[in-house]
Amino acid sequence: MIKELSADQIDRIMDIWLQTNIKAHDFLPEEYWVNNYEVVKNTYIPASKTYVYEENHEIKGFISILPNGFIGALFIDSSYQRQGIGESLIRYCKSLYDKLSLAVYAENEQAVAFYKKNNFTIEAEGQNEDSGSLEYLMLWTK
Repeated sequence: MIKELSADQIDRIMDIWLQTNIKAHDFLPEEYWVNNYEVVKNTYIPASKTYVYEENHEIKGFISILPNGFIGALFIDSSYQRQGIGESLIRYCKSLYDKLSLAVYAENEQAVAFYKKNNFTIEAEGQNEDSGSLEYLMLWTK
């Protein structure tokens, strides 16, 4: 079931956020994610609409949409990846928004392929301000 994040679920989604980022972005130092944990938890999550995918009272993944339909986060617990949860979250958000965009690291080939499979196109590329790594701006419109 997909529903809006409640305040008591923030620690769980942040656990997913941290562990998944460290695993998916092995081209960046682990400290980068650890150092950004508090700003994501206290600034970005509250500024976004976050939807969780929950089964049997267990959060398996989440998506956060910032203003203007920008996907700030889409993370699935590593134990539940490749089970269609990410696609379910994307489909749900496509039903709510006319346009979705995101930034994804070019080196995260698995994520780039996932978004392409879900009809996002690369609109631009540039350097991430914080990490210096190459990233793509991807877009989906109805």
